Amino acid sequence: MYRFSMIPKMSLSTLKIVETLLVSNTGKARCMSTGMQKGSDFFFRQLFDTVSSTYTYLLGDMKTREAVLIDPVLEHAERDAALIKELGFNLLYAMNTHMHADHITGTGKLKSLIPGSRSVIGKSSGAKADLHIVDGDLVCFGSYQLLATATPGHTNGCLTYICHDQGIAFTGDTLLIRGCGRTDFQEGSPESLYNSVHTKIFTLPDHYTLYPAHDYKGQTATTVDEEKKYNPRLTKPLKEFVHIMENLNLPYPKMIDKAVPANRVCGIY
Repeated sequence: MYRFSMIPKMSLSTLKIVETLLVSNTGKARCMSTGMQKGSDFFFRQLFDTVSSTYTYLLGDMKTREAVLIDPVLEHAERDAALIKELGFNLLYAMNTHMHADHITGTGKLKSLIPGSRSVIGKSSGAKADLHIVDGDLVCFGSYQLLATATPGHTNGCLTYICHDQGIAFTGDTLLIRGCGRTDFQEGSPESLYNSVHTKIFTLPDHYTLYPAHDYKGQTATTVDEEKKYNPRLTKPLKEFVHIMENLNLPYPKMIDKAVPANRVCGIY
C-alpha cells in the first residue's frame, strides 16, 4: 500500500533538530545519526558512500516502523537492507531526488532485497520507477510526511523533499553545502537552478536544516540561513551566477555514461 496526497493546509512546526554526529568508518561507508528532540518518534540516519561522496538518508516512524530511504547507492544496497531489517523497519519507498549521473541508484536492488518496497522518482526525470511524483505530492510514512518540491536546474526532474514537521529538507544536487550541482549536462540550466533555490529553498524558515545528496569536504549538513549568507555562488545576482556556472570548466563526469542509462531503468540493467 502506498500513500500520496496533494498538500493539505498545514501549520509549520518549528521543532529544531539537535544534531549529534556519530561517526563510524567501516570499509567504504560511514554512518551519522541526528538525534531529534526528546520524545520524538522520528528516526533519522545519514549514510555515506566514499566513492561518489553520496549521502543516503533513512527516515522512519519509531511507532509504526514505516520508513523511507532517500538516494540509495547500488553498491550499498545490501548494507542498507541489513540495517533496515536489523532496526525492524518496514521500508515503504526507496526514493531518488533526481536521476543521478555519478552513481547507480540502489532502488532497483533494494526492491529485490526488501519485497514490497517501491521505487520513487520525479515524473519529470524520465526514469522508470514504481511511482512517479510531481511538485506538491506528499510521501507519507507513519505519522510523518515529505513534501515533494520541484527544484529543476541540475536536471529537469530534481526534487527537494521537505519535512516541515522536523524542519529539515533533502535538497539532492540542487543545493549543496556552500555550492550547487553543475548545470552543463542532463538538461542543466543555471537560470532554472538559481530560481529553484531562491524561490523554493531559500524561502524556507532560516533554521531549517538542509541535507544534500553529496559533500566532498566532509560536511554533513547546513541550514537555510547559512546558505543565504555564505554560499559563494547563490548569494550572487543571477547574471553573475550564470557566468560562474558557464565557466566552471569541469571535467566530463566519470560515471555518467554508465550511471544515466542504468538509472533510467531504476538501476536494474
